[in-house]
Amino acid sequence: STAIFRWRPAAWLRVTGEDAFSFLQGQFTQDLRALPAAGSAYGLWLSLKGKMLADSFVLPGDSAREFWVGSYFSPAAVIRERLESHVIADDVTLTDCTGEVVGVTLLGAGVALPRVAGSWVFAGRRGTQPASEGVFLASGGEPAAWSGLLAGQPELSAAEMSRRRIAAGIAAVGPEVGSGDLPHEAGLEAVAVSYTKGCYLGQEVMARLHAMGQVRRRLARVRVAAGAVPAVPAPLHAAGKVVGELRSAVDDGAGGWSGLAMLTLLQVGGLERVALFAEGPADVEVLAS
Repeated sequence: STAIFRWRPAAWLRVTGEDAFSFLQGQFTQDLRALPAAGSAYGLWLSLKGKMLADSFVLPGDSAREFWVGSYFSPAAVIRERLESHVIADDVTLTDCTGEVVGVTLLGAGVALPRVAGSWVFAGRRGTQPASEGVFLASGGEPAAWSGLLAGQPELSAAEMSRRRIAAGIAAVGPEVGSGDLPHEAGLEAVAVSYTKGCYLGQEVMARLHAMGQVRRRLARVRVAAGAVPAVPAPLHAAGKVVGELRSAVDDGAGGWSGLAMLTLLQVGGLERVALFAEGPADVEVLAS
């Protein structure tokens, strides 16, 4: 079945200049050499220590000197500051266009929004169902070429989109994981990190983690069958010890809630349940890591 979701990007930046490609390639965790054939690349902007400052999609522009950087959750100010702090002698100009665009997601197998003037189209990361993302200039309105695909489709709420994303174990970089976390802890190493592209900021840490093959913490899906959605972040307990932190929680529509939690693997081990309170019941089921 198909459905749509209307949204606004947290970041939509235009990057231009003679050095735009080489500059982004030297900062982004994903290899951009496949653009424009691939249509977009999903990756991360890291600190020198390999911690995640933001994530984004990078899309090619109308020329070899233009690229677009967009994110669902990571703020434009964070990405812009991260990039501008490393512009030294590069011919690169960054323009924040976040307030000028809106987005619509078309969910469903075998459907995709066509690329038209004044819009950008790319494959999204919303859950297990394929997602075709369309971002367009608000001043121009929704492209007429999309009308036939979007008309009459059921519209999903932000809460429903969060449920789908959490059920798929996809972390929101910014709200759920960020500057204190490594990509491997959030399960992003396979989809957002290239180990063959060469140097970029944080690459040495990524290479070491890849060689080691393990981290001490890992993001996991959790669920409570019945109960009110708790405030987050919240510590999680097992055997009287804090073993992790609940990063997000959303009503599951059936009287309980589900969420994502960062768990300490050395302490949790094979535990299948943890508790929200030190002396409380272990009613938080650990589904996957």
